[in-house]
Amino acid sequence: MAPRAAGGAPLSARAAAASPPPFQTPPRCPVPLLLLLLLGAARAGALEIQRRFPSPTPTNNFALDGAAGTVYLAAVNRLYQLSGANLSLEAEAAVGPVPDSPLCHAPQLPQASCEHPRRLTDNYNKILQLDPGQGLVVVCGSIYQGFCQLRRRGNISAVAVRFPPAAPPAEPVTVFPSMLNVAANHPNASTVGLVLPPAAGAGGSRLLVGATYTGYGSSFFPRNRSLEDHRFENTPEIAIRSLDTRGDLAKLFTFDLNPSDDNILKIKQGAKEQHKLGFVSAFLHPSDPPPGAQSYAYLALNSEARAGDKESQARSLLARICLPHGAGGDAKKLTESYIQLGLQCAGGAGRGDLYSRLVSVFPARERLFAVFERPQGSPAARAAPAALCAFRFADVRAAIRAARTACFVEPAPDVVAVLDSVVQGTGPACERKLNIQLQPEQLDCGAAHLQHPLSILQPLKATPVFRAPGLTSVAVASVNNYTAVFLGTVNGRLLKINLNESMQVVSRRVVTVAYGEPVHHVMQFDPADSGYLYLMTSHQMARVKVAACNVHSTCGDCVGAADAYCGWCALETRCTLQQDCANSSQQHFWTSASEGPSRCPAMTVLPAEIDVRQEYPGMILQILGSLPSLSGMEMACDYGNNIRTVARVPGPAFGHQIAYCNLLPRDQFPPFPPNQDHVTVEMFVRVNGRNIVKANFTIYDCSRTAQVYPHTACTSCLSAQWPCFWCSQQHSCVSNQSQCEASPNPTSPQDCPRTLLSPLAPVPTGGSQNILVPLANTAFFQGAALECSFGLEEIFEAVWVNESVVRCDQVVLHTTRKSQVFPLSLQLKGRPARFLDSPEPMTVMVYNCAMGSPDCSQCLGREDLGHLCVWSDGCRLRGPLQPMAGTCPAPEIRAIEPLSGPLDGGTLLTIRGRNLGRRLSDVAHGVWIGGVACEPLPDRYTVSEERTDTSIACTMPEGALPAPVPVCVRFERRGCVHGNLTFWYMQNPVIMAISPRRSPVSGGRTITVAGERFHMVQNVSMAVHHIGREPTLCKVLNSTLITCPSPGALSNASAPVDFFINGRAYADEVAVAEELLDPEEAQRGSRFRLDYLPNPQFSTAKREKWIKHHPGEPLTLVIHKEQDSLGLQSHEYRVKIGQVSCDIQIVSDRIIHCSVNESLGAAEGQLPITIQVGNFNQTIATLQLGGSETAIIVSIVICSVLLLLSVVALFVFCTKSRRAERYWQKTLLQMEEMESQIREEIRKGFAELQTDMTDLTKELNRSQGIPFLEYKHFVTRTFFPKCSSLYEERYVLPSQTLNSQGSSQAQETHPLLGEWKIPESCRPNMEEGISLFSSLLNNKHFLIVFVHALEQQKDFAVRDRCSLASLLTIALHGKLEYYTSIMKELLVDLIDASAAKNPKLMLRRTESVVEKMLTNWMSICMYSCLRETVGEPFFLLLCAIKQQINKGSIDAITGKARYTLNEEWLLRENIEAKPRNLNVSFQGCGMDSLSVRAMDTDTLTQVKEKILEAFCKNVPYSQWPRAEDVDLEWFASSTQSYILRDLDDTSVVEDGRKKLNTLAHYKIPEGASLAMSLIDKKDNTLGRVKDLDTEKYFHLVLPTDELAEPKKSHRQSHRKKVLPEIYLTRLLSTKGTLQKFLDDLFKAILSIREDKPPLAVKYFFDFLEEQAEKRGISDPDTLHIWKTNSLPLRFWVNILKNPQFVFDIDKTDHIDACLSVIAQAFIDACSISDLQLGKDSPTNKLLYAKEIPEYRKIVQRYYKQIQDMTPLSEQEMNAHLAEESRKYQNEFNTNVAMAEIYKYAKRYRPQIMAALEANPTARRTQLQHKFEQVVALMEDNIYECYSEA
Repeated sequence: MAPRAAGGAPLSARAAAASPPPFQTPPRCPVPLLLLLLLGAARAGALEIQRRFPSPTPTNNFALDGAAGTVYLAAVNRLYQLSGANLSLEAEAAVGPVPDSPLCHAPQLPQASCEHPRRLTDNYNKILQLDPGQGLVVVCGSIYQGFCQLRRRGNISAVAVRFPPAAPPAEPVTVFPSMLNVAANHPNASTVGLVLPPAAGAGGSRLLVGATYTGYGSSFFPRNRSLEDHRFENTPEIAIRSLDTRGDLAKLFTFDLNPSDDNILKIKQGAKEQHKLGFVSAFLHPSDPPPGAQSYAYLALNSEARAGDKESQARSLLARICLPHGAGGDAKKLTESYIQLGLQCAGGAGRGDLYSRLVSVFPARERLFAVFERPQGSPAARAAPAALCAFRFADVRAAIRAARTACFVEPAPDVVAVLDSVVQGTGPACERKLNIQLQPEQLDCGAAHLQHPLSILQPLKATPVFRAPGLTSVAVASVNNYTAVFLGTVNGRLLKINLNESMQVVSRRVVTVAYGEPVHHVMQFDPADSGYLYLMTSHQMARVKVAACNVHSTCGDCVGAADAYCGWCALETRCTLQQDCANSSQQHFWTSASEGPSRCPAMTVLPAEIDVRQEYPGMILQILGSLPSLSGMEMACDYGNNIRTVARVPGPAFGHQIAYCNLLPRDQFPPFPPNQDHVTVEMFVRVNGRNIVKANFTIYDCSRTAQVYPHTACTSCLSAQWPCFWCSQQHSCVSNQSQCEASPNPTSPQDCPRTLLSPLAPVPTGGSQNILVPLANTAFFQGAALECSFGLEEIFEAVWVNESVVRCDQVVLHTTRKSQVFPLSLQLKGRPARFLDSPEPMTVMVYNCAMGSPDCSQCLGREDLGHLCVWSDGCRLRGPLQPMAGTCPAPEIRAIEPLSGPLDGGTLLTIRGRNLGRRLSDVAHGVWIGGVACEPLPDRYTVSEERTDTSIACTMPEGALPAPVPVCVRFERRGCVHGNLTFWYMQNPVIMAISPRRSPVSGGRTITVAGERFHMVQNVSMAVHHIGREPTLCKVLNSTLITCPSPGALSNASAPVDFFINGRAYADEVAVAEELLDPEEAQRGSRFRLDYLPNPQFSTAKREKWIKHHPGEPLTLVIHKEQDSLGLQSHEYRVKIGQVSCDIQIVSDRIIHCSVNESLGAAEGQLPITIQVGNFNQTIATLQLGGSETAIIVSIVICSVLLLLSVVALFVFCTKSRRAERYWQKTLLQMEEMESQIREEIRKGFAELQTDMTDLTKELNRSQGIPFLEYKHFVTRTFFPKCSSLYEERYVLPSQTLNSQGSSQAQETHPLLGEWKIPESCRPNMEEGISLFSSLLNNKHFLIVFVHALEQQKDFAVRDRCSLASLLTIALHGKLEYYTSIMKELLVDLIDASAAKNPKLMLRRTESVVEKMLTNWMSICMYSCLRETVGEPFFLLLCAIKQQINKGSIDAITGKARYTLNEEWLLRENIEAKPRNLNVSFQGCGMDSLSVRAMDTDTLTQVKEKILEAFCKNVPYSQWPRAEDVDLEWFASSTQSYILRDLDDTSVVEDGRKKLNTLAHYKIPEGASLAMSLIDKKDNTLGRVKDLDTEKYFHLVLPTDELAEPKKSHRQSHRKKVLPEIYLTRLLSTKGTLQKFLDDLFKAILSIREDKPPLAVKYFFDFLEEQAEKRGISDPDTLHIWKTNSLPLRFWVNILKNPQFVFDIDKTDHIDACLSVIAQAFIDACSISDLQLGKDSPTNKLLYAKEIPEYRKIVQRYYKQIQDMTPLSEQEMNAHLAEESRKYQNEFNTNVAMAEIYKYAKRYRPQIMAALEANPTARRTQLQHKFEQVVALMEDNIYECYSEA
């Protein structure tokens, strides 16, 4: 199936409406989220993203090569060849951007010329097709009017066939525009292509192309009034072109038949407005026809609606073209067999349910599946904008046959018509063909004598199979009686639906492929393994596993999921694909989803209930479901805990098998749980070592029933589900009735003696009353002494009233609470454990009016509870004669809280006031929010109390729009009471990201949730779907941050996270929009997932369980941690010894080091050592505290003083030794931990920077790009480095003015780029003189004499020589070929001079004019290589260095940093810096607000610089404001703000020096809000920070910190001191982090591009070899040194040290120091002398010593490749140089350069004249006289004119 360009017709109409213009990219998902998705596999139910390949530019097309296992991916300006299995890059090619114009023919057209300007244009791929027969990949793009290339299959970077041919063949190929204009030439115009098999007798393939018309008159054509525009009218919409590369190349890409017009379909020019065709896909069907069968090519397309016509609708069309079949089949002309019919996808709701625009198609064996979308703007566009329909190919064929019959046999004008809009049509209407019998082939494919092409008027109709918003693509597979349909969406999701044979949806799953990136409309299954699907989003290629069956752990889940691919592998007890299950082809081994859950293995056990007191011989197992015969297999019954008994199956059987099993021994019965009379046992049948089916049986004990249920002993016994009997005499429950005595015993629960429920009125506290208790079935207890029990110690006498009633006499109960409920039960007197059954227990409520009702409303409201209370100076018990109380004061609303909430509702609104009802019923249905009722919550309604208001709480309903709504309370007989209070509905809170995304399975890890508008959140909880345990409550920190402890999980897996905000399930806007995609997934907002990993495991250093410790001594613990992937931080560990915390000092991946500073109590003896991570606790050892040794010492003193001294001495010695040993071990441990930390630091730093730089790379490619300087500025900075800096300091910087956006615009001031400023009175003579002087300089003899004469002067310094060489380069820039010849002659002279001395020293320094000329020449010739190849990796290296430096602390005054490559700039202190994310607003550089990352140790100037860099990253540095031009203000609260400065009144003074203020000094929190603004007047009182006097100010390090032991300050005394040299390892850390970027740069410098070989380098190296050969220099080392001195050291080292020559950036002193180290490494790599390194060698030499040998190999390989290149002739080199001159003509003012050169001529006039006189050639051509004429014209006026100027 042929892809359509993503840059072609838009993915969908909705996507097109929102799509950005060309050269911009759609918004991407957040960076940290995209990079984690890239690195880890994403799962969702039944889909799994296996591999991803990110593309820096938007993707367009892809093609699969199943035989080679290769994926070809086409993106804007790039082609990639990827391995199919893991999508790793194998080859790539750059195909853009190129200079182009849509108004110009392709430059490959020899006779075409164009007057329109060509601009750099991106190349959007339009066709990417594989031609395996010829070993080609057909690649067509949007540039050059839709030009195509034929690239090599297996190496996409190589062109297989060049067309038009590069070298002229024997017979010149005539090239016409139609052979080049193949695809659509506009990014948004559609194109489809399909490689057709060769026709009979033809040698090569053919290419079917359908392309949207973009010529004159279309909306894609540029508005232009040139008459030449009509030349672009002739491109056909559909054509078949030749692809035969083995035949005549003159016919390549021509229309395949003769006359060629019959093989194209072109709409008439006048009808193009009504027939705008947008192509969707081209495909073959059947793709592999049987021999002799007919195969067809289909085109799926849209005839777009007419602009401005509301009644016009898009029409979806399917066109069919016949292909030749059989050995003798003829190739049909395209127009003969072409026929089209409409496709209509519509529901039963009329036109409003019509989906008229085709988006994507996929041909299955019998059906064509197609996604349609509803036209934009229709009423139901938001509800269901897209649908899936299926059309039968048999119906298509029948419709085509019927149409041709209706056209030629029985004409029916309403059925079919001839396409009269096509130029190639045969006639206006169908006509009956008399005496002609149409053959089946003619009915299918037409004929030359029949009218053609045809259009069927009635569309083929289908009803939607599935509806969902934003569908963009479809792929279909038939598996196990199901149809699996994969659907891509505009939001980057992949939906999988399973259809049954009736085309009904039985299940669906969804997975996010690339959040926010549309899925391309073409998806394809892997030809080599149909278990994988390839798809493409706007910036990614993905390989998706069609089913992740292993997420289903049970057969019911597996089969019940109704996934076409998944089934239950019975003997392996896992859910698998069929091919992954052993013996799955045999019956009963693998159960598919179509068989249903009823076929899952199941088992029943007989007997199912076992009496614990009875013996059982064995158990019978009935095994049901789909299982192979178990007869003869090794079987056992598994009861868990390694308890197994033998099982056996008597004989073979399927579906219903009987097995026998021994019951587990009685002594191994599991214990009964507390308060339970039975225990359930889970038993598995184990086959071949694996448990395959399980069942439960119950072990019960009747005697426990009376103990478990003492108040219903008899009833519970007789109602138990197992056979139990009640013995009344013994008051016990037994399983054998014979154990009961002969007294009458009840046989059913209704026969048990019991109390009956009788309602009792509430009783006031202290009141005496008699309570009657009705009884039933009391014959056995008749007359027995009973007691009334009301709980603990509340027992009263019970008196029999009659045989069914007992009276509790004189019951007096007290309570000090508002009310209290007492349970009433009857028990036998003297036998407290024996109760009469109380199945429905009686209760007595006792109330106290004086308690809990200090308010009138609350007191009177108790009447509803039956409390007889009255309000009289307080709430009191109402007397028998006391009247009812009056009413309370009028209701009043005083406040509501909160005042605002989200639109989703759920906010708990509290209304406070006085006398708002006595009871809930007073305000039920009475609270109204606007016009919507807000039902009060019963448990939140409180009546007003003495010091508090009445409060009514209700849950807010959803709101319609953000707006205020009134709040009121209505009573039955009152109006609406309100306090003029309104509640504001506001936009819903938004969750953007969560971190970390991993948790131990026990949970409890703190998850930080970032988002917006959290101030409206009252309560929030977090839950994990499928595997999560109880949800956890979260804490709102501020409006942008929430922290949640992760819930515990049932297993190790990845699962979606649910958030419940204010009681409502949170769903982001995308999930709501996609609710129809998967309601379950959308409801839970599956954007966020948690990966659950096993709990961490810890042990002591030697894995001992007991550790002895002497009290009073310091205790240090070393805890080993097993390797895990949780990425825990040090603050997440808690180590405790007993109740004492152990302070953690060092944490690495494997070791935790902690110490205890306080004393441990010896009285406790043993203390557990526990480590906690979240909810996980592990006791790893026990600390045993030893006794004091004082008693031993005292006893020794008593025995003998001498012995005392010896023991004391021995004790001191041992103690010292032990402490010394412990200190030594601790030191070794610290060293080991430090080494581990360094490794960890390098690894983390590299991972962090890789992520940062990946984001940076994407950002560069999608923003304004790399800030290259224009060529003219590159030249002036390279040629005149010191002059450029002087000009900038003198002119550029003072003239910077800030514009309204905050950026500064620098004026160009270099004299060579401006006008020649001389007074007009002097201009004529000086111009004439300069013109004559220019002609002299263009005379080779004069110029060489001139240069040599100046160089012979002793006062002509090196600076003058460089200046003269650069001025000559500018003056002769328009004639580079002449300049090169001069340079070569001067070099020959230099070589002659050097060869006589030491030839290896030549070109080592720049001491002559010609050496500087060579430098300039290399700069000009290598500029294109620098910009196109080296610029990007060089800029990324600079960005990496800057980001790495900024990751740690930087001393603002000394410039020293934690991370650096240069030892002299290393901050040799361990100063911890914590990142701070600041929300900054700044009206500048085109953005309003951003989140900026800074360090808490940054000074305010450093913070400003980071903010400016974040805001102005897409603006050249020269246009940035400076840090001193802006103020930074912190809004600490809504009323307080502070201006932040480096120095102010709050600055701290230490050791007599002021410390610069930092973020930590101001205590600025995470997420703080700051505003930056421009200031009108600079405050220069402070000056630049780095220029401050270190005797008065410091930032991080005092000057004494780096000297030998000084007097320590209080700050220093608490700092852990380490040898400063230990921090040299940070150089290695920084080096390791930057290594990849440095390698990429060196490879870019020392590599050769096939499309742009370095001609100048080849030419100059050949020149050096030629000169060496002439002089007999054969030493290869000499030639290597010459080449190195001329290119790497002369040009590349200069660039590496001075990036400001190439980019408009800020090169700080620290970056300059790092670049010096890199440049030194580059110099060492180019050197051939051995590096003699030792421990005393400088670090800048040692740092890259390991890599230098490898770099040297690359240098030597580069020189060898240059040497192997084809030599250049002088003509070829001159042509190349002339092209370079033409490219940059008129960039410089050569008159200024000439005037500057003349100053040297005037200064050394006598010496020049003498040299000219001494030269014979100069004398012969009278050059000295011409020179005198120049002097005569200019001598009198030049200085006067310059002084005036």
